Amino acid sequence: MNVKDLIIKEMSNMELDEKVNFINEVKLLLHENSPFKTEPVDCVLWVKNDSVQANDYNPNSVAPPEMELLRLSISNDGYTQPIVSMANQDGTREVIDGFHRNRVGKECEDIQSRVHGYLPVVTIRESQSDKNNRVASTIRHNRARGKHRVESMSEIVVDLKRRNWSDKKISKELGMDSDEVLRLSQISGLVEMFADKDFTNAWKIEENDEI
Repeated sequence: MNVKDLIIKEMSNMELDEKVNFINEVKLLLHENSPFKTEPVDCVLWVKNDSVQANDYNPNSVAPPEMELLRLSISNDGYTQPIVSMANQDGTREVIDGFHRNRVGKECEDIQSRVHGYLPVVTIRESQSDKNNRVASTIRHNRARGKHRVESMSEIVVDLKRRNWSDKKISKELGMDSDEVLRLSQISGLVEMFADKDFTNAWKIEENDEI
């Protein structure tokens, strides 16, 4: 009996969850020895949908008609794109990209039933697991599709500046030019924009000063 037959025989006696775990383990083993192991898409895993959690910074916005089109696409074509995620130590996963694919798999009963309460995920590179890098990765995914809310982008730019990211680093990591970084900073206020600049002490008018 060859390896393929042994695997099929072994899986035939498994319950659904056990079978999914076994498939994931095989995929991870193959991925570790794959010439493409640096690429997240080389290893798509199926995980329970309640273990996948949305992040709190995604500036992407999908209108109701587009959301319905996404539901229809997944309903008719199946999941053709996995959810990009980061694995947490507690066994949960945070969505980096695919917030709405995550929603469809949880909220649409027919799709949830079809995929047995699981969702397809890939794991972002470990080098991108820092909060700032996760935010930057989410924005890059959104900007590649041309969809993000300006107000949320502005808040993210200001937050990155608070985390000591320079305008040059923000431009590089988010795929923006310097003027765009400046405009997004202005939306959240001049105080935030110039928070990292040095100025001389302001002149104050005293009671005896003549105007």
